[in-house]
Amino acid sequence: MRPNDSLSTPAQPLFRISLAEWSLHRAIQSGALDHLDFPLTARREYAIDGVEYVSTLFKAHDEGYVRELKRRAGDAGATSLLIMCDGEGRLGDPDSALRSRAVSNHFKWLDAAALLGCHSIRVNAESEGTSEEQQVLVAAGLRALCEAADVRNLNVLIENHGGLSSDARWLTGVIRLAGHPRAGTLPDFGNFAPSDIAPAAPDRYEGVRQMMPWAKAVSAKSHAFDAAGNETATDFRRMLDIVVNSGYCAWVGVEYEGEGLSEPEGIRATRALLERVRDDLQARRGRS
Repeated sequence: MRPNDSLSTPAQPLFRISLAEWSLHRAIQSGALDHLDFPLTARREYAIDGVEYVSTLFKAHDEGYVRELKRRAGDAGATSLLIMCDGEGRLGDPDSALRSRAVSNHFKWLDAAALLGCHSIRVNAESEGTSEEQQVLVAAGLRALCEAADVRNLNVLIENHGGLSSDARWLTGVIRLAGHPRAGTLPDFGNFAPSDIAPAAPDRYEGVRQMMPWAKAVSAKSHAFDAAGNETATDFRRMLDIVVNSGYCAWVGVEYEGEGLSEPEGIRATRALLERVRDDLQARRGRS
């Protein structure tokens, strides 16, 4: 035995794998799966212990309902990570009263996230006007929400999620203008679409690279797979190389959104691809 063998420990994984609830939105919306059982399903059916909730899939947001979700997540051994929030108004509304209302509409999700033990909520960068005007307005709403999140020890993340937010240069400009340490990004591998300032679809790899310095979560969006198990639109090896080379070592979320496979099949295919690429990247680093 070498002197240090007794002190050696297995290498930590480059990242951990979580499950975005949207991967099961059809099952939940149809009633086949109860939202409260999502954490147990993630653990039991997919061997995934980090869970990311979606606000529109909650049946309620009162304290009793959230405490029951927390209890079930704890019983399942699942870690609650974040809530993706939608439908609460435009955070960058040009009307200051409506913008303030949109900010306050998110407070219930901050409270729910804090009770669940999450680290963040995810919001949308919706506004109106020129790209420069929208950037300033969204930053103002984001900063106001971050100030409320700060007292709850939470972060507020913006995802590339349609409109101008699909352009990473614009989105990271919002983060800089907000100027708050609680403001972050949630890079999504697949949500890069044309916008007013980027008529052609942005380069998804460059977009994720630009967003990673502020990333507090990552979404591994998948739609379809080839015979070798690779995602057909995104080179996961290239993308995950960007993620880990940025210094990020937290959770990467499975978010299957395709039609060709069932939700369970798509989740398992995405998880398997993430695990395979992670192992390959880990092995390559061990040889370097």
